[in-house]
Amino acid sequence: MKHKKIVIAGGSGFIAQAMARYFGKDNHVVLLTRKAASDQNNNYAHELIKAADGYNITYWRWDAQHVERHWSREIEGADMVINMAGKSVNCRYTEKNKKELISSRIQSTQTLGEAIRQTTVPPKLWINASSATIYRHTTDKPHDEFTGLISDARVDNIPYTFIDRLRFRYNKWRTGLREGRHSMRLKELDYDFGVQLSKHCENSIFEQRTPFTRKIALRIAIALGQGGILEPYYNLLKSGFGGHQGNGRQMYSWLHIEDLCRIVEWCYEHNDMEGVYNCSTPNAVTNADFMKTLRHITGHKYGLPAPAWLLEAGAAFIGTETELLLKSRWVYPARLLQSGFVFRYNALEQALREIIRHTPVKKYNFFQKKLAAC
Repeated sequence: MKHKKIVIAGGSGFIAQAMARYFGKDNHVVLLTRKAASDQNNNYAHELIKAADGYNITYWRWDAQHVERHWSREIEGADMVINMAGKSVNCRYTEKNKKELISSRIQSTQTLGEAIRQTTVPPKLWINASSATIYRHTTDKPHDEFTGLISDARVDNIPYTFIDRLRFRYNKWRTGLREGRHSMRLKELDYDFGVQLSKHCENSIFEQRTPFTRKIALRIAIALGQGGILEPYYNLLKSGFGGHQGNGRQMYSWLHIEDLCRIVEWCYEHNDMEGVYNCSTPNAVTNADFMKTLRHITGHKYGLPAPAWLLEAGAAFIGTETELLLKSRWVYPARLLQSGFVFRYNALEQALREIIRHTPVKKYNFFQKKLAAC
């Protein structure tokens, strides 16, 4: 893909920045972000990819809520719009955070939809990020787009720990006491928020009226690359907790960040593609196998496992949810494979070696020698 104009909303995120690197040399990439690359007061600014680095990059500030002229004019005649905007799910699912997680995704999508409708020459393709967590927790078979089971019932998704059960019962008791036994908020506690959030992501784009723009929702599994999700895993290795999480049998669907960028490019080049696509290699692994492979590549012979109860306590301390580690996400990219797409990184060890080989050793000096030897 060359000489195209690609607009990416949520431009400061890990995936958006990787896409900017992938497309930014041969195309004009416009990044919409609340964090400006020129903002010296922003601690993250120095890590953002810039035009000065040899990339054809334009940054525009946006609030993801209003169609503003300074960025909406970039939508005019664009070849592709990619929406990666939204509050990070790496937080506690409090009522406040739930509202922000949902609204940040719906509002950004509605704003982009309005901007597209105002164009004379609308973009050819609009891609929205969804999540592989939309499928129910399962360890017996993978979910594809045709037969995959989607259930937002809490009992079908969250692998309860003793602490989690206590927290759930306490929340039910407290909500029932405050809101009433037949309140809507009490009923909502029986539903899995992660699945509901993914549904909101997908419904929000397909509800937009953009008849001249193809629309695709990508159900993205764990994207592996320099930074992103691997950074906390490196910290676990460094602290000695490099073993499996929970019982280790939960499935871990993944893909290399380069393959995710290639999927986006593939979607653009194939005009018959629209709707929902699973983004994951066909070769998912268990959590235990993932950690074993990561330990092997980074030179850690042993790693203490983290039982579910310990994860629950740790999640409360650092302000996140154990669902991100304990839910079994097992998806199969049936529609992508049917379209003829071929993954460059099918084996986990191959993918991790490539990533670690290009990871700056000064950033993770606790296994410098292993990084250099990969």
